[in-house]
Amino acid sequence: MKRKIFYQFVAPSNALMFLLMIIPLAYAAYLSFHFVTFMNINTPEAVGFQNYLTIFSDPKFWEAFRFSLLIIVITVPSQLFIGFVMALFLDQVNPLFRGLFLACFLLPFIVVPVVGTLMFKQLFETGGLIEWLYGVVFNQPFLFNPTSVRSLIILHLIWHATPYPLVVFFAGLQTLPQDHLEAAAVDGATRLQQLKYIVIPHLRPLLLMATMILIMDMYRMFDSILVISEQNPIYHAENLMMYNFRIGIKVQRLGRANATAVLTVLGVLVVLIPWLRKTYRSVMGKD
Repeated sequence: MKRKIFYQFVAPSNALMFLLMIIPLAYAAYLSFHFVTFMNINTPEAVGFQNYLTIFSDPKFWEAFRFSLLIIVITVPSQLFIGFVMALFLDQVNPLFRGLFLACFLLPFIVVPVVGTLMFKQLFETGGLIEWLYGVVFNQPFLFNPTSVRSLIILHLIWHATPYPLVVFFAGLQTLPQDHLEAAAVDGATRLQQLKYIVIPHLRPLLLMATMILIMDMYRMFDSILVISEQNPIYHAENLMMYNFRIGIKVQRLGRANATAVLTVLGVLVVLIPWLRKTYRSVMGKD
């Protein structure tokens, strides 16, 4: 794709992004250098870098940061792998039944996140199916503790978001030239070799795109963690979004909350810059 045509395509979205993201982010950065509460929201008091120093010296912030990274490191590869395997399965299913299987696989993605999380959590609570099975197998009740709550959050996020890479990879498989696979099969290539040298390279741009979106989604996850942890501090299941919510709403330190938001955006950019460069080079045909 020519550079001029590429910029013409992305110009409208860039303009919209500037209005909806850059301007609010600039204002958030401005507030992050002020002491702001609900009482003096119209007359913020400048405090320089004090909000950032307070955040960096807060052990709760680093605990939330580590949990956010843990979520990304575990869930994103799991979602990509499971979504890829399910897409390969759907590609082999008879078209008459493909719609039924696809509808079942997409159900976690269609259900409202809060409702889906509540239903998921109830399976592990007293009277829930999995809680009953756990008691039968281990002869003891399922207990909510820091380890189990964190595990449930990660498990739910994998279940909830995996349909997205499934749809992306399945759509990509529909554009894969079948003659390439047939020629490889004639030459004696095994199924694993076909996947490695034909299917995966064909899906590479979609893999990069899905990875970027999943990283952003997992980094800013809020509602699922709120429902499962119920903001109970004994679970130590607070990610950056939960930390920001607590500082801004409960503690009512809006300046510090805006500083956390700025740091979160910068963290997302640092994580995504390598993927953005790869995607850009792929679109521009430089790879």
